[in-house]
Amino acid sequence: MSGIIGSKLNIRGSGPIAKLGTDGQVLTSAGAGVQAAFEDLAAGTSWQSVVTASTLTAVAGNGYWIDTTSNACTITLPASASLGDTIIFADYARTWGTNAITLDSNGLNYQGDSDAFTVEYTTDGIALSITYIDATQGWIPTIDNAVADVPSIGNTEGIFGYGDDGNIVSMSNKVSNTGVVATDVSGVGTTRYHLAACEYGGDKALFGYGLNLNPGINNMAVTNLVSTTGVISTDTSGVGTARRTLAACSYGTNLDKGIFGFGFNGGTVSMTNLVSNTGVVATDTTGVGTARHSLAACEYGLDKGIFGFGNGPVSTTNLVSNTGVVATDTTGVGTGKFYLGACSYGGDKGIFGFGSDSSSYTSQTNLLSNTGVVATDTTGVGTARQRVAATQYGGGKALFGYGYTGSPSSLTNLVSGTGVVAADTTGVGTARAGLAACSFN
Repeated sequence: MSGIIGSKLNIRGSGPIAKLGTDGQVLTSAGAGVQAAFEDLAAGTSWQSVVTASTLTAVAGNGYWIDTTSNACTITLPASASLGDTIIFADYARTWGTNAITLDSNGLNYQGDSDAFTVEYTTDGIALSITYIDATQGWIPTIDNAVADVPSIGNTEGIFGYGDDGNIVSMSNKVSNTGVVATDVSGVGTTRYHLAACEYGGDKALFGYGLNLNPGINNMAVTNLVSTTGVISTDTSGVGTARRTLAACSYGTNLDKGIFGFGFNGGTVSMTNLVSNTGVVATDTTGVGTARHSLAACEYGLDKGIFGFGNGPVSTTNLVSNTGVVATDTTGVGTGKFYLGACSYGGDKGIFGFGSDSSSYTSQTNLLSNTGVVATDTTGVGTARQRVAATQYGGGKALFGYGYTGSPSSLTNLVSGTGVVAADTTGVGTARAGLAACSFN
């Protein structure tokens, strides 16, 4: 562009705008037709290596992946062009919304505007194809579409709830889609700890069971639903055997159902309770696998779950099918531990972490593949502790939080989309242990 002071700024890239013919019929719009057209164009394009520089001189017939993770990029179009010349640009890292691309039409028109106009594309995930028509219209975007971020797997936000800070509490702390833990929200429902939580309905969650210690209450079977905005509801009357130090995870198509399993009610048990896609908890199912407590559970493979580890300590696991059927014991891999946490990451994998082994607190982790295979120990990162909780966030990342280091803690450790655990993040909210966590939204 000429850079003339006072020139108009054209912000583009919000997706194609439907245009109406004289009869009101849609002529162009986003959708399968746009995708097919882009695929046809891409098939005859000479794709270049990923561009990370702040400038690029484009050549007709080429396709460019533009990575603006670290900086914006100004793209100079050819100084001369012929009818049908086509260039494709695509958002390599879905970062154009943060660092835009700017097109300099280099003396030619762009969509009928002279190069006195600045053309920017500022939407994440844009797939842009431009074709030269004539001197009047110049370069015309034939495809200008924000490609969906797929697969979009997993909820975007999380929530920690309940626990023991020296007193039994029912407060909660939300986790944003960037992994930031919020300050305390006043508790709803009966105070308790050593409970469990899981997702249901694809975007909601519930906390269930636990230990209260008030005379006449002790072990509990009550549940508290969590809305798509992270609001915890009042108690729902308990179903199934009241117990504590159990675990829970999701299963089923789109991970829309849940399951609570194992625990302690005066003795170790292996019973389970299924959760429907509307958050209704079913009566007890006769247990399969070795009875144990203080274990953890998480999802894997997009539709299945797993219970793992537990008191002993042991590293035994039990797979959960996509219909909620718990399998017999799988011989444990890794160091036996209990009072640990687990959650999914990367959309279809999982991670067990922290807890106590036979002699001390630990921060080691064990990754879970998308076929339900538990890996050997990974050296721990962060402060060793037990009675932690874990939740996914951001669709494919996770974090471990809170726990007991000799006293209650509010530390968290982020987990990347590839299962790498980060160093400690300074805690937010009331330090506590024996809480539960799950994702929503």
